Amino acid sequence: MRLKDALGYIQNCLAIANINEAALEAELLLRHALGYSTLELFLNHGLEISDKEYRSLQALLERRLSGEPLAYITGQREFYKLDFIVNSNVLIPRPESEHLVDKALELAHSVPTPIIADIGTGSGAIAIALAVNLSNSKIYAVDISPEALGVARANAARHAVASRINFIHGNLLDSVPEAVDILVANLPYVKSDDCINSPEPHMALDGGDEGLDVIERLCTALPNKLHPEGSVLLEIGSGQAVNVVRMLQSSLSAAHIETIKDLAGIERVVWGQL
Repeated sequence: MRLKDALGYIQNCLAIANINEAALEAELLLRHALGYSTLELFLNHGLEISDKEYRSLQALLERRLSGEPLAYITGQREFYKLDFIVNSNVLIPRPESEHLVDKALELAHSVPTPIIADIGTGSGAIAIALAVNLSNSKIYAVDISPEALGVARANAARHAVASRINFIHGNLLDSVPEAVDILVANLPYVKSDDCINSPEPHMALDGGDEGLDVIERLCTALPNKLHPEGSVLLEIGSGQAVNVVRMLQSSLSAAHIETIKDLAGIERVVWGQL
C-alpha cells in the first residue's frame, strides 16, 4: 500500500466513525506511525509502506477508533505554540485554556516580578507557557496528582523552565506558601454525569453534580492568598459564569470581576482583580 492510499484509508475509517477533523487526525496518525514530519509525508506520498509499518498503523487506528484520544496515542499536544508531553495521567490541553494564559500575561506585564500560582497544573501547560513568556516570574504549579506532576516536570525540562517553576504536590491553595500576584486555575468543572465515560482522568474533570464543587472550594480559600491588586483567573464551563462570578464576589468583595468569551462565544474565563 502506498502512503497516499494509507492516508486515504485512515481518513475514511475515521470519517465513518464520525471523528471530527478526520483528515488532520489521519495525517497525524500516519506521521506518528512512520516517524515522518509533514514535509517528509508530502515528499514520500508515492512510497510503499512495509508490512510492519502497516501493522503498526493499523494498531494505532484501532486505538483511535476505540475512543482513545489522539493526543494519548501520539503522546503529545500543542498548546500556546509549544509541544507538550501528555498521557492518560493528565487532562489534554485545549485551545480554550489559552485565554487564561493571554489574560495572565496581560496582567503580569504590570508587575515587575510577578508571583504566579497555577492550581491544578496537570501537564503543566499553563504554568510553562507563562514561564516561557515571563522570564522574570516566580511560579508555583500545584496538583493533587503525583503522576500529573511527573508529566509537568518533564514538560518544564523540555522547555528549559524547570528552574523557575516550583512544583508542589497539594490540594488547591493549602500548599501555596505565600500570597501571589496572579492565581490561575483550570479546575474540574464538568458535571459528574457528563464525565463518566471520558478517557481522561476523572480527577481532572469531575466538578460534582453541577460542576462547581472544586471551583467553589478554591474561591472560599482565596482571601489572604492574593497580594493587594492581585488577580484570580478561573476557566469555567458553559453556563457557569453567573454562579462563579457570585462566588468570587462573595469571597473577594472588593474585586473588579469580568468574564472572557472564547471563540465560540462561550463565557470561558472569569477573572477578578483586587
